[in-house]
Amino acid sequence: MFIDKAKIYVKAGNGGDGAVSFYREKYMPAGGPDGGDGGHGGDVVFVVDHGINTLADFRYKRKYLAMRGENGRSKRCSGRHGDNCEVRVPKGTLVYDDKTGRLMADLSSAERVVIARGGRGGWGNQHFATPTRQAPRFAKPGIPGEEFELRLELKLLADVGLIGYPNVGKSSLISVVSEAKPEIANYHFTTRLPVLGVVRVAEGASFVMADIPGVIEGAGVGVGLGFEFLRHVERCRMLVHVVDVSGSEGRDPITDFDTINHELAVFNPALAELPMVVAGNKADLATDEQLAAFRAEMEKRGLPYFELMAAIAQGTDDLVKYLAARLPELPPIKEYEPEPPALADIEALTDRSVKVTNQGGVFFVEADWLLNTMRTIDLQDYDGLQYFQRLLQRAGIIDALVEAGIEEGDTVSMYDFEFDFVY
Repeated sequence: MFIDKAKIYVKAGNGGDGAVSFYREKYMPAGGPDGGDGGHGGDVVFVVDHGINTLADFRYKRKYLAMRGENGRSKRCSGRHGDNCEVRVPKGTLVYDDKTGRLMADLSSAERVVIARGGRGGWGNQHFATPTRQAPRFAKPGIPGEEFELRLELKLLADVGLIGYPNVGKSSLISVVSEAKPEIANYHFTTRLPVLGVVRVAEGASFVMADIPGVIEGAGVGVGLGFEFLRHVERCRMLVHVVDVSGSEGRDPITDFDTINHELAVFNPALAELPMVVAGNKADLATDEQLAAFRAEMEKRGLPYFELMAAIAQGTDDLVKYLAARLPELPPIKEYEPEPPALADIEALTDRSVKVTNQGGVFFVEADWLLNTMRTIDLQDYDGLQYFQRLLQRAGIIDALVEAGIEEGDTVSMYDFEFDFVY
């Protein structure tokens, strides 16, 4: 099944906590602090897998978690770094932050891309020893890893895209010029999924052709398959517009041609600027007058034109040779530039906000980052308490309490720790 859209959740590993430990050995009662640092959390890394061509796997697994770093240990032993989590995707996958719509990566090359970075490990108490504080009973906690709700979109990488009304012969054309084997039948929407084929021109020379289904009148605003597959046209370097020149279904070929071009422009104006070649298919069913009229119109518009009978491969060699000669002159397949995080996103990652509420004379302090920090401080130890007091001052918590109207002697509650306020 061809799936080209998916939503997943990724979470990088948290950093391990630093350790609070003291060196212990016989006859050495004051060996000093030797708490090791926590290990770094693992990253979530996206990797292109050439053996995958759809996003179908993400229908069954939607959560990807990297390992957290191990906590530090005694004897200055650092914790083990967490293992990375690899997410394998097909080439051409775009990764968006589903919350903000920001493009985070375009997986169109062999490069590995880190989408969510693991948190750094916290320092052990060995780093906090000073001449006046020789036995620190606190350490730093690990930093949480990044997490995102992601939207994945696959946009096929093809040099040439085949567009045109249903049942004009696009599938027949790609089947005779490449090894692709699409379903072919004499009814509309036989092809319901994009089909890729490698067209080999000579030894070591080839290009990729894509049959894009679902383009009909109104497709540019979502009619029919609409947006489902028009996105795959955006990567193409050149378009081959296949037209039934015989009008075998009672439509006018020139009107068909203009209608499809209009839908491309409605969907994305840049598509109207792509180089285009016109393939007049079913030429054996057309009268000489029909062929001459359509050929004259294409020449008037300055478009390269080829008459085909794709079902028997007549005229297809000339078309392929023209495409192969023209492609080296064109820009490479489009790659999208990732967008930097918005200022609001950066501020959210470094959120150090504090919430103070007064409930019956008790001032409750809430802050996610503060809870993580308190886990690694021994508040029963004098040095640890002094360190915590300086932290509250630097972080603006004391000022926030004063603004909330606290007075000396009032009770302050920070999660499971309470104390009387002294200013």
